[in-house]
Amino acid sequence: MLFLGFSAGLPFYLVYQTLSAWLRQAGIARSLIGMLAWVSLFYTLKFLWAPVVDRVTLPVVGALGRRRGWMLLAQLGIALGLVNLGVSEPAAGVRTIALWAAFTALCAATQDIALDAWRIESAPVGLQGAMLGAYQIGYRVALICGSAGALAIAGHAGWRTSYHTMAALAAVGVITTLLVPEPAAAAPQAVAREARVIEWLEGRAHWPPALRGAGATFIGAVICPLTDFFARYGAALAVLTLAFVGVYRLTEFTMGSMVNPFYIDRGFTLQQIAAVVKLYGLAMSLIGVFLAGILIARWGVLRSLVIGSLMIMGSNLGFAAIASVGAPTLLELGVVNGVDNLALAMHGTALLTFLSGLTSARYTATQYALFSSIYALPGKLLEGTSGMVVDHVGYVTFFVYTASLALPGLILLYVLMRRGAFTASSSTA
Repeated sequence: MLFLGFSAGLPFYLVYQTLSAWLRQAGIARSLIGMLAWVSLFYTLKFLWAPVVDRVTLPVVGALGRRRGWMLLAQLGIALGLVNLGVSEPAAGVRTIALWAAFTALCAATQDIALDAWRIESAPVGLQGAMLGAYQIGYRVALICGSAGALAIAGHAGWRTSYHTMAALAAVGVITTLLVPEPAAAAPQAVAREARVIEWLEGRAHWPPALRGAGATFIGAVICPLTDFFARYGAALAVLTLAFVGVYRLTEFTMGSMVNPFYIDRGFTLQQIAAVVKLYGLAMSLIGVFLAGILIARWGVLRSLVIGSLMIMGSNLGFAAIASVGAPTLLELGVVNGVDNLALAMHGTALLTFLSGLTSARYTATQYALFSSIYALPGKLLEGTSGMVVDHVGYVTFFVYTASLALPGLILLYVLMRRGAFTASSSTA
């Protein structure tokens, strides 16, 4: 999980924050940079093709197994996308960059679907916390490589060399996928025998066999996972839970694309951002992962989610404070960024633990992809407008606005607590 976490985290900033630094340095407008964040909607919409990844065994690479075959195909796609991003030129227009960034994000999201399913199926519930801890550490190390490492290389040798170096690092995931075992999971045909699928087939005995088969697959892969979740939690609690998941990370996603443009607009060089802001800040996130694991084990998921929200609000208000200073020092920027990364680690780990507790073992990939898509979709939609917001109100008001976006999650968290939603999840997560 340590190395697979690295593989999952590597492309994230390269089609996200690091790419925004490259584009801003090339003089691309902030409003356009903000809209380019929508290419990462593939991470958010991955539940649409998760049933395919969950149930279809690929030809050729499928010889490794259903999970590993999809992981390998996605990792090779990530490497291809990063190579082509490296040879793109912002001065010639951002269309080519946007297309290859979208392709890379598509492959990365597909890897996440298969990888999450592999993780949940490879270990019992009692070991999922340790698996997530190892995954988070690998993921954060990859974020350092894809941000601080990529920026430092770009500052010395150019963006092409930087992105091609990152493409070479995709080999970490490929090698790991070839070495790890395929988990022993329930055969997908078992789901097709569910009562809902049988009932649907019996009512359409006159349909052509191919159409009946396709319909049965859709019912078993898409409808059954949704009805399973609503049946386990009840309609009202399920809707409230999904609403909470959707708003919990609004702050984190909405401010994401404007962080590097903020640094560039304040006159910091790529080397300074890499050395002081990214390297130090993301190293702090590793500490955050360890703290999150300790706090979740000691205090449970509920308190950890509250602490994560309060920390993320504080870090954004810190950004607002230094944005009000005409020329912030590297020390000020490094401290605020370090606190922000500490908050992000706590924020994210607590939510992922909560989501793992919501997932049924019968629909691992589909349900987890649905939950992880819901938590990103609202924030990603707002993120696309972030550049326009900064252009209209400035950085100070923008960061106050992003800090306030944590309030809906805290309110829903209180409502869920009053309804007893964390009684079961906190004990199993």
